Amino acid sequence: MRHEYARAISEADLWQRTGRVCEISGLLIQSRGPDVAVGDVCEVISHRAQAQVLAEVVGLQAGRVMLMPYGDIGGITLGAEVVVSGQAPAVSVGEGLLGRVVDAFGRPLDSKGRLHTQGTHTLKGAPQNPLLRPKIQEVLETGVQGIDALLTVGRGQRMGIFAGSGVGKSTLLGMIARHMKADVNVIALIGERGREVLEFIDHNLGEEGLSRSVVVVATSDEPAPVRVRAAYTATAIAEYFQQQGMDVMLTMDSVTRFAMARREIGLSVGEPPTARGYTPSVFAELPKLLERCGTSGSGGSITALYTVLVDGDDMNDPVADALRSILDGHIVLSRQLATLGQYPAIDYLASVSRLMADIVGPDDLAMARQFLSVLSAYAQNHQMIDIGAYKSGTNPDVDKAIRLRPAMLSFIKQDTKASIGREQAMMQLRGLFK
Repeated sequence: MRHEYARAISEADLWQRTGRVCEISGLLIQSRGPDVAVGDVCEVISHRAQAQVLAEVVGLQAGRVMLMPYGDIGGITLGAEVVVSGQAPAVSVGEGLLGRVVDAFGRPLDSKGRLHTQGTHTLKGAPQNPLLRPKIQEVLETGVQGIDALLTVGRGQRMGIFAGSGVGKSTLLGMIARHMKADVNVIALIGERGREVLEFIDHNLGEEGLSRSVVVVATSDEPAPVRVRAAYTATAIAEYFQQQGMDVMLTMDSVTRFAMARREIGLSVGEPPTARGYTPSVFAELPKLLERCGTSGSGGSITALYTVLVDGDDMNDPVADALRSILDGHIVLSRQLATLGQYPAIDYLASVSRLMADIVGPDDLAMARQFLSVLSAYAQNHQMIDIGAYKSGTNPDVDKAIRLRPAMLSFIKQDTKASIGREQAMMQLRGLFK
């Protein structure tokens, strides 16, 4: 017992590390001291104005500490005291999180009382040894028949949903969250409009989906460090359930707004802007966040779906381009298909699941490729068909595409409240080509 007390005393921080605010520029607070590391959390206290705010250390310069606040800096003055808070970069975790809506710090936002948690989990854990990751071999059903049959997702796979604004990303996420075959669903709403949060929970997620979900929210009016922290909080919660041997679905809407928040921090501390104003730290941090998902030696898995908001429907946007190189596949939503009334508005010819060939049988793979081949034949000749310039009998592949098109469109359309199992979807797909 004495040894435990001695160790506790030797490891304790027996003095308070403090500094003083010397400059405030925009949302960036600079101070002289204290002795801190990047990522530490400090309290900025103005005794004169009786104002206090938590701030995260985002950079260090010669003799100065740069901090960005987690809240309103009104009342913070020059000379305000900066005190190391001692808060570890961690979030409280446990079964009590299920069915709850929390903020970036894991504090409840709903009216269901206090959270009952069993411990904490670090926000930024060490990367996994890639040789210890089990292979992805099992199919994860999403309940969306077009995805399950043509873009099959495996347990532990990371997929991106790429689309411009207003094309149905959130609706598709809600469908998957309600119907997917996983133990726990962790949803991160990063930079969303405040109005849309309750809409997503009530209409897209529903009571059934929420009961086995944890929703982490950081709205667009929150400071950039809060939006960044929310993404790590959601990932840490998903990691906790994964370590309990559970299959977790992590959905993040959107990873683009995470990148934007990280850019805001980088520009504030003086990083040079590169592609479209994004700073180098953005492209360094994206893989650190995304690579934490996947399979684990615990037997659990994190299957991740990240929505990617492409700027002006430009699929070559720098963030979108970087994410395609990190993720295990991408689902592209088309504005043109959405205007034609196809929901989900998935452009199957522009989408791909990189692991589908490894997790489905040869017959299922052949059926999916046949469907895409017929879809491609119609797409390549649609202008001639639309103006009536195509003559029947000219090309047997195009004739087949014209004949099957109504049934194919019916197959890839799905009501947002309907759930279709993969076996049923494959039976329908086989029926198209009999």
